[in-house]
Parts: sequence; C-alpha cells; structure tokens
Amino acid sequence: MEERSKEEYNLLSHEIIGAALEVHKHLGPGLLEIVYEECLAEELSLRGLKVERQVSLPIIYKGKEIGHPLTMDMLVEGCIIIELKAVKEMHDIYSAQLLSYLKLSNLKLGFLINFNSVQLRDGVKRIVNRL
Repeated sequence: MEERSKEEYNLLSHEIIGAALEVHKHLGPGLLEIVYEECLAEELSLRGLKVERQVSLPIIYKGKEIGHPLTMDMLVEGCIIIELKAVKEMHDIYSAQLLSYLKLSNLKLGFLINFNSVQLRDGVKRIVNRL
C-alpha cells in the first residue's frame, strides 16, 4: 500500500463526494443500495478512478486469519473505503463498522454515504483512522 499525501486524499475525497452527488441528483432517494453502488462505481470510473466492489477483508486475530472475511462495499484507488446505505435512519453502528474496516485494513479514510437522504450532504459522513 503506497502512502498518500493529505492533498491526494483531499482530491480523491472531492471526486468521491462529487460522484455521489451526481448519482443522487439523477436517481434521488428511495432505491435499493445495490442500485446506488452500481451507479456510483460507474460514475467514479467515468472520472478515471479505480474502483473495486464487494472487496473481501480478512479478519486477522493475533496473527491468524479466522472466520469468514468481511465485505467492504467499495474501495477507491486502493486507499478509500466507501460504505453505502439506503436507510431511513443512520445508526452509530454504521460508523463503528466503517472504522473497524479501516483499522483491519490499515487504511486511513472512509466515507459512509446514505443515499436515502433528501439532501445527500446530510447523508455523507467522513471517517478517519489516523490520517
């Protein structure tokens, strides 16, 4: 994993939020999470970003891989996790889940995006792990 500067993270963050706003502008709230995932992946790709979907994240406990891997919704440019929701109400557990993904993957930045928001800016949360 290559180290990125804060400026690079800021530029990628700007692209991710812009892409999410574009998807929300075209689709609005009320659809299934998978629809937003497919459209956001397409929009990010159109912007020239590398996007991986449904990325496995192994659980390493005391140096040993255990259980079934977790699944992250999206990984952008190999360094930013995006967890998508399409829910009526956001719960703290979603933020905790994303922070756990960041810690387990040793990544620094993630976005929790709830597309079931009238104004998408109210549904975007930036989660940082030692950035």
